[in-house]
Amino acid sequence: MAFPTDTLYGVGADAFSATAIANLYRAKGRSADKGIPVLLADTAHLRLVVEEVPEGARALIAAYWPGPLTLIMPKKVGLPANLSRGDNIAVRVPDNPIARRFIAEAGGAVATTSANRSGEAPACTAREALAALGEEISAVLDGGPVEHGLASTILDCTTLPPRIVRKGPISAQALALATNH
Repeated sequence: MAFPTDTLYGVGADAFSATAIANLYRAKGRSADKGIPVLLADTAHLRLVVEEVPEGARALIAAYWPGPLTLIMPKKVGLPANLSRGDNIAVRVPDNPIARRFIAEAGGAVATTSANRSGEAPACTAREALAALGEEISAVLDGGPVEHGLASTILDCTTLPPRIVRKGPISAQALALATNH
């Protein structure tokens, strides 16, 4: 299913099903060595996918969730191996009420990546998501155009100091202020 977030349209699957995650990789044409982020309905759902919240991540969560900041944290034991390689997982709470309601109805956590084929432009509308993935998706939840139109900032919180993995709407300076670095 494709759905709007605050950054881009995403395509999601059951974060607890290896088969659903494999189908997501196939639909997107995504390399298996790139993990699939998990979007959460709210911070209470972190316990479903994260083993522990690093101390430095707490201030970032308080400052930027919900919002366009994806944090890499230690992955909860028992999650499907194809969700991410290694011991870490990327998680985020989007600042979009439609997305959060959909995710809540799906159990609180959805494996989600941008609704486009790998290497192509991301979708910012439901029409673009449908054009990009067509028959690969079961449905598109149309929430109008997205707010940012830019992929989220990704910050690896498993290192000290945390390291920016992908630049996005939240600047390095703003992140440093939130963590006092």
